[in-house]
Amino acid sequence: MLCDICHKNIATVHLTEIVNEKIAEMHICQPCAKTKTDEIKEQLNISDFLGGLTGIGQTKEKQEEISLKCSSCGLTYGDFKKKGRFGCGQCYTSFKAVLLPLLKKIHGSTRHVGKTPLKRVIGKPAEKISDLKTRLARAIQMEEYEEAAQLRDEIKNFENKNSSQAH
Repeated sequence: MLCDICHKNIATVHLTEIVNEKIAEMHICQPCAKTKTDEIKEQLNISDFLGGLTGIGQTKEKQEEISLKCSSCGLTYGDFKKKGRFGCGQCYTSFKAVLLPLLKKIHGSTRHVGKTPLKRVIGKPAEKISDLKTRLARAIQMEEYEEAAQLRDEIKNFENKNSSQAH
């Protein structure tokens, strides 16, 4: 298959873009892929990404964010948006007001749930079922229906196994 851009080289990179619920596929060669990557880098930077996620647009909110500064390392929120990294552990506390909405938008929650270690799960069936049900709810919320179906089946199997062992 030839490159969709230059129509000379063999396409080795295959891109799928979804814009306004319409799928567009591109098959491009390595040199064109590098050019396309450079274009994307110019168009997208971390501050635009973070700003877009938080829905920042009001000038009053922007002014308040610009004035945010870490009391420990001196990093400003503007510097964080440019770099995409914090300067120290205290930054999480200093920027908490703007981070919580961002984390909620990215992860769906502001509380870390984590996973239960396998050794603990084997010993406590109720915790295993509870963990599976939590993961099932999360999969349904994220519209990951294939994973949800697998989790549902796993819950049924686990409950059936435990009820047969109890008798």
